[in-house]
Amino acid sequence: MTTSPSPLQKVLGRWRRFSEALDLLQPAAALAARIHVGQVFFLSGLTKLRDWDITVALFTEEYRVPLLSPALAAFMGTAGELVLPVLLVLGLAGRFSALGLFVVNAVAVISLSEIAPAALQQHIFWGALLAGLAIYGPGAWSLDRWLAPRIMRG
Repeated sequence: MTTSPSPLQKVLGRWRRFSEALDLLQPAAALAARIHVGQVFFLSGLTKLRDWDITVALFTEEYRVPLLSPALAAFMGTAGELVLPVLLVLGLAGRFSALGLFVVNAVAVISLSEIAPAALQQHIFWGALLAGLAIYGPGAWSLDRWLAPRIMRG
């Protein structure tokens, strides 16, 4: 004699199927996060390149990165904002690029003497996305995932 599932078992079975469906969305969610954050930082880097004198002036007067000269801080920040987002979007060295952009984001927040609440909320959001990508990795739809088995075979 077979027994029918209890109401709790039915609910748990439905929840399991729902969770499995959500799991299927993880690669797309990771890619969307990589694209969103990558675009934000890449466009910021392009803006800095458009007028280098203004960029250095901003790092001299407003951004005031500790321990670095304004010119070096401007160069490093701009390079990070141009190279790391490309790596992040491709998912190549995904955790490294997420951590690098996390540092760029944190330095931007720390070095600004005044930051508008809305801007701070954006930086917190970007930081949370970057932390998630660093912790969980760039996802299944990344060059890291595709290249790792080929490199390990060696």
